[in-house]
Amino acid sequence: MSTRRRAREIVLQLLYEADINEPRELVAARRFIKSRLQGRAALSAFAEKLLLGTLEHRDSVDPHLSRLAKGWSLSRMAITDRNVMRMAAYEIMHSDTPGRVAVNEAVVLIKRYGDKNSPRFVNGILDRLLKEQQSAASETNSAPCDSSKGQPNDEVNGTLP
Repeated sequence: MSTRRRAREIVLQLLYEADINEPRELVAARRFIKSRLQGRAALSAFAEKLLLGTLEHRDSVDPHLSRLAKGWSLSRMAITDRNVMRMAAYEIMHSDTPGRVAVNEAVVLIKRYGDKNSPRFVNGILDRLLKEQQSAASETNSAPCDSSKGQPNDEVNGTLP
């Protein structure tokens, strides 16, 4: 198992726990991560950043997941599915992890911890999220620029500053 995959697995355990209870104190979460990753500092830092980022951005990620999961509310989803998607969505939207890597890692995790239908479900939602994010990024990159500043020219796009 890749080391980052193991870190994601540990973060999933903490997210699952936080979903049904109050999240652990940061010190206890750090201790849990460090013990499970056998003290590897860089990996522990990655896991901690992933955990804190996922929890911090949960309110901005959940509406995207709800919208993309046609016919499903987050509360109806299996806790494992919901938290794997939250973690991957955080990576897609707010981290420097390549989106395709985040989706693939989520599918690998859910194959191990979800039910038989989970991989298709999770992959479908995350793939749509990734395509949306890539489309939004390409639109931002292709906006006409004010050549003096190298910034998108909002007046050309029809919006005012």
